[in-house]
Amino acid sequence: MSVRTLLHACLIVGVAVSAGITHLEAADQLHQVKSACERGTPTACNALGLLHMKGEGVKQDETRAATLFKKACDGGDASGCSNLGVLYTEGTGIQQDDSQAAVFSRRACDGGDARGCYNLGVMYAEGTGVQQDEVQAAEFTRKACDGGSMKGCYNLAVMYASGTGVQQDDGQAADLYKAVCESSNAKGCYNLAVMYAAGTGLPQDDIRAADFYRKACDGGNARGCYNLGVMYAEGSGVPQDEFQAADFYRKACDGGSARGCSNLGVMYAQGTGIKQDDLRAANLYRKACDEGDAKGCINLGVVYQVGRGLKPDDAEALKYYGKACDLREPKGCSHYAKLKTGRR
Repeated sequence: MSVRTLLHACLIVGVAVSAGITHLEAADQLHQVKSACERGTPTACNALGLLHMKGEGVKQDETRAATLFKKACDGGDASGCSNLGVLYTEGTGIQQDDSQAAVFSRRACDGGDARGCYNLGVMYAEGTGVQQDEVQAAEFTRKACDGGSMKGCYNLAVMYASGTGVQQDDGQAADLYKAVCESSNAKGCYNLAVMYAAGTGLPQDDIRAADFYRKACDGGNARGCYNLGVMYAEGSGVPQDEFQAADFYRKACDGGSARGCSNLGVMYAQGTGIKQDDLRAANLYRKACDEGDAKGCINLGVVYQVGRGLKPDDAEALKYYGKACDLREPKGCSHYAKLKTGRR
C-alpha cells in the first residue's frame, strides 16, 4: 500500500447550469453570480471562477478563473484558496509554482477547506513546495479526514498501517479503512479485506475478507475481484465454486489485473468452471504477459512449445520463457535453459 499522490481539483459546483434549468434561467443566474462577485461576495467569485474553468455559460478562460479564485480567497472563501492552490500545482491559467500552491492550500486548510488540508498533506509527504515532513503530512491529512475528506482518511489509514508520521497502529488503520469503505471507496474496502484475511489489526476472518473483496470488486477494484476469484477457487471464506471463480477472474482481467487474465487462461486451458478453449487460454496468457505477469509468460511459452491451441514454435517459446526470466521468475529461466540446451 502507498499514499496516493495525486492532487485533485474537484472543480465542481452547481451554480448556474444544472439539470432541468432553462437557458433563460441559467443566463439570469449567471448574471446574478457576476453581480454578486462585482459587489465583493467571495463565494460568488469562486463560483464564477469555476464556470470560467469549465466554460459553462461563459467563455472558458483559465487565466480569468485564477484571478477570480484569488479574489475569492482574498475575500475569505477557503474553497477559492484551495482551487487557486490546485492551479498553481498544475500551472493552469497561472505560472506553475509549488511554493505558492502550498501557501494557498494552507490558507484553504486554515479556513476549514478539507481539500486544502488533503493537498497540503500530500505536499508535505512528497516534499513538494515545502520541506518534506512526514509528521506534518500526517497532521494535515488528519485535518482533511476530520473535515470529511475520504481521500484524507484513506491516506491517514495508510500512514497508521505503515507507521509513517504517526505511531504504527493497525487497529486505527482498520477503523479508518472501514469508514472509507462505507463511503464507497473501493481501495478502502480492498485494504480492509486484506487486513481481515491476514488478521492484521482485527480478528482473522475469511468470510469478512470475502465480503469486503466483493465490495471492492463491485466498486471497480480489479485486485478485489482477483482475490475473490482465488477464494472461490479455493473455497476460502466462501463455498468452493469454480464458475464463480472464473467470473471474478474475468472481472479482474477486464479491470486490468494481469494475474486475473493469467488465472482465467488456466481455467480455459483446463476447462475448469468454463468451457475448455485452448485458443482463448493462449490469448489470455498473452494479455497477462504483456501486462507484466511472469506466470502468463511461462504459460504462453508452454503453449508454443507443445503446440496447444497454437502452432508449435520453439523460438516463440524461448521468447516468452526469456520474458518470464527477465521478470525474475526462476521457472522462466529454468524453462528457457532447458529448451535452449535440449534438456528435459
